[in-house]
Amino acid sequence: MGKALEGVRVLDMTHVQSGPSCTQLLGWLGADVVKLEAPSGDITRQQLRDVPGVDSLYFTMLNCNKRSITLNMKSARGKELFTGLVKEADILVENFGPGAVDRMGFTWERLQELNPRLVYASIKGFGPGRYADFKAYEVIAQAMGGSMSTTGFEDGPPLATGAQIGDSGTGVHAVAGILAALYQRGQTGRGQRVQVAMQHAVLNLCRVKLRDQQRLAHGPLREYPNEMFGTEVPRSGNASGGGQPGWAVRCSPGGPNDYIYVIVQPVGWRPLSAIIGRPELAEDPEWATPEARLPKLDKMFQLIEEWSIQHDKWTVLDRLNAQNIPCGPILSTRELVEDESLRAEGAVVTVEHPERGSFVTVGSPLHLSDSPVEVTTPPLLGEHNQEIYAGLGVTPEELAQLKRDGVV
Repeated sequence: MGKALEGVRVLDMTHVQSGPSCTQLLGWLGADVVKLEAPSGDITRQQLRDVPGVDSLYFTMLNCNKRSITLNMKSARGKELFTGLVKEADILVENFGPGAVDRMGFTWERLQELNPRLVYASIKGFGPGRYADFKAYEVIAQAMGGSMSTTGFEDGPPLATGAQIGDSGTGVHAVAGILAALYQRGQTGRGQRVQVAMQHAVLNLCRVKLRDQQRLAHGPLREYPNEMFGTEVPRSGNASGGGQPGWAVRCSPGGPNDYIYVIVQPVGWRPLSAIIGRPELAEDPEWATPEARLPKLDKMFQLIEEWSIQHDKWTVLDRLNAQNIPCGPILSTRELVEDESLRAEGAVVTVEHPERGSFVTVGSPLHLSDSPVEVTTPPLLGEHNQEIYAGLGVTPEELAQLKRDGVV
């Protein structure tokens, strides 16, 4: 059985996380992703190493299902080889600083001349406005995209989320743009430019907070537990701020992740009040309706916690789900790695690596009925030089000379 993107060649000039997360998704979907690295390699091969002398987990977990070639883009011969690679590519993805590829001599106009069908995707920190030349990292994107100002508790500082919404979140957005451009190319015969900014991607993920910013003009946000409201959406701890109130309540034995997140729907209040030993609250006018409970959400979740703290989170999960009450235990990273259901679903996989041995990584979250995903080992630096460059007419002897000259 073929893959969804079988026959699609991706020239991957990305590094660190935002770009590699994008191209890895394309690889999972079946594209032939050729990672182009400087002879020294992607910097993340050496960052956060846990095993000396081998590629780090930072690199391996973002670069499965790819091939690797090396190329010195500053050399004349390197530019010639790159030109050949561009002509054969369907997609080019880069996340260098603004203007870097232009300065190499390959503007969008030049790339179009070389390959009019090329889809050229660029991931940057910011759009073309006042922040265009600023450096961006994961948490900077969170800070400037609306996430940090709305994450944390009311009386505490802004907090970053552990989810990499600035880097990997932007990578997912880039995949959407690339696939749309690839589909349109099938109708027009032309490639096009795809540009995604990390700030914009985070902002897109924070749209509900912009919703609430506008709602503030009409009064306090009653679904929030905050007592005071100013002119900006406040941080509200673990409250969802949506139509169904939720909170993380403690469970036994009281460890750092012994919590479960519980959402109280209108239909769920009667069975929930019975489970926590307070069935009378289902009839009490002070508690029976969502409108009655709304001003005292903190007290409502305190009552739930007085029951949940007597049980472990798995018992609470089973008890509540038996009554169709939405809830989810807070799972630690260790619990996720060891979760049998995630293993069975392919969301967590073990990959064999020729130098570091086996390692655990995330599997593809995309499941296509006719395009199953097999997560394959990430490439060693320049592992595929010979087979890729042979396609450009480079002989083994010339390749050896190119290596001696520092071109590859």
